[in-house]
Amino acid sequence: MSGSQYFEISAVLITLVILGKYLEAVAKGKTSQAIAKLMKVGAKTATVIRNGKEIKISIDDVKEGDIILVKPGEKVPVDGVITDGYSSLDESLVTGESIPVEKGKGAEVIGSTINMHGSFTFKATKVGAKTTLSRIIKLIEEAQTKKAPIQRFADSVSAYFVPIVIVIAIATFIIWYFIIGSELSFALIASVAVLVIACPCALGLATPTSIMVGTGKGAMHGILIKGGDALESAHKVRHIIFDKTGTITKGKPAVTDIIPMKGVSARTLLQITASIEKKSEHPLADAIVEKAGKEKIKFLKVPSFKAIPGYGVEAKLGKKVYYAGNAKLMSKKNVPISAIDKKIAVLENEGKTAIIVSEGKKALGIIAVADEIKEDSPKAIAMLRKLGIIPYMITGDNKRTASAIAKKAGIENVFAEVLPEDKANYVKKLQKKGKVAMVGDGINDAPALAQADIGIAMGSGTDVAMESGNIVLMRNSLVDVPRALKLSRLTMAKIKQNMFWALVYNVLGIPIAAGVFYPFTGWLLNPIIAGGAMALSSVSVVTNSLLLRGKKL
Repeated sequence: MSGSQYFEISAVLITLVILGKYLEAVAKGKTSQAIAKLMKVGAKTATVIRNGKEIKISIDDVKEGDIILVKPGEKVPVDGVITDGYSSLDESLVTGESIPVEKGKGAEVIGSTINMHGSFTFKATKVGAKTTLSRIIKLIEEAQTKKAPIQRFADSVSAYFVPIVIVIAIATFIIWYFIIGSELSFALIASVAVLVIACPCALGLATPTSIMVGTGKGAMHGILIKGGDALESAHKVRHIIFDKTGTITKGKPAVTDIIPMKGVSARTLLQITASIEKKSEHPLADAIVEKAGKEKIKFLKVPSFKAIPGYGVEAKLGKKVYYAGNAKLMSKKNVPISAIDKKIAVLENEGKTAIIVSEGKKALGIIAVADEIKEDSPKAIAMLRKLGIIPYMITGDNKRTASAIAKKAGIENVFAEVLPEDKANYVKKLQKKGKVAMVGDGINDAPALAQADIGIAMGSGTDVAMESGNIVLMRNSLVDVPRALKLSRLTMAKIKQNMFWALVYNVLGIPIAAGVFYPFTGWLLNPIIAGGAMALSSVSVVTNSLLLRGKKL
């Protein structure tokens, strides 16, 4: 072989390697389009109201506490709370939900969402890196850099792979030149071809590219996955526990029945109960207080109040002690309720929560509260069953109420009358049967979310939800739970496909490059072809990962 031919091989080889790296960079760039898109959509300016005047300033100059005006068609500059006005906002960028959300005074708005119709003013509460959009971008960036456990396999293979390939290349040269007696050029070409074709680039790209595409696709659907480890663990989930309130149900309970005992008026019963519950933070208490407000009932002074988690509340009105809670509380306080047992059973069988109210040891009546299940809850449960995942519901409600709600959602397995602090123990017990996911609102479910193999927080971007779950669902749609788990399975399938083809490529390519089949077939791999094949293998792995973007969740 002449010197000019050697020059041609080296020149073309370098060109092919550079071309391969360029194509790889282009393909990898497409995997991070989700972040690029999010970075571009932020508002650049904001109209703040200072000293009664409208002033347009850079988004970087907005401070917490500023009052900002947003007109139709404009983007909301930062996160905040509406102080005046009413409008509908397109929050699809953050939540993935295409239907505009109507908001008025007191409602929270998210930066970079689009104001569709009316004008409104809002008070900035989060600016700069604290905004929801900034935190989403940070989460995605961190997720795409975190290694999945399966990546350790690729790393360990690569660590041994390089020295082994060098040994094979040297052995190839020695065998062909010194033992078989071939020409120097022949032995050199075979040796170089081994080094070129054996580049472990494809193996190194197999996992990170799939994770980048998977987390990016999730983000575009309002599903934030915190890293490759969460993505990998999620595909192994076989059992999933749902908190009831705010997860399976809408989380907005309403009073349905007011049943006073003889000698007590419905209005008096509501007044006493609402006055007691006003100091409680429980969603059911909010429903009673809201009902009293609508009825324009005057609240009584409550000098003493104590919440009893899992039971109800205890309070003083004047010198008298009152209780409001479940049957367990009445039993604990020795309040006889046999006269209203049948009424309680009827309400609970309808999926309502019966709050029993007593003055000391004398029952005053029942206030029933119901929380409707979300429209998409049955669909989500059906989707999970198709994935082979067994659903469970956990709640502090009594068994009758819990069973009625679970039945509407299509869930057969129910853990009822569970105290908030015991939820994590139920997760732990179920983990003996396999991988467990816990779905909650990220507030009172934090211990259970942490105990589960995968914690899925539903919070529409709330602070606690962002921190507590391995997966955060920006929408309050339960359908996103099976979608997130399906995305995990699709991503892991891509990783395994990539690893298989990367390994097969090297297992088949190295022997051909070394000339193992030359005596029988006359095949000897030219370094130029080896370089092209090496570049193509890396591009094919990245391209295969990109196909994930077209998959339907």
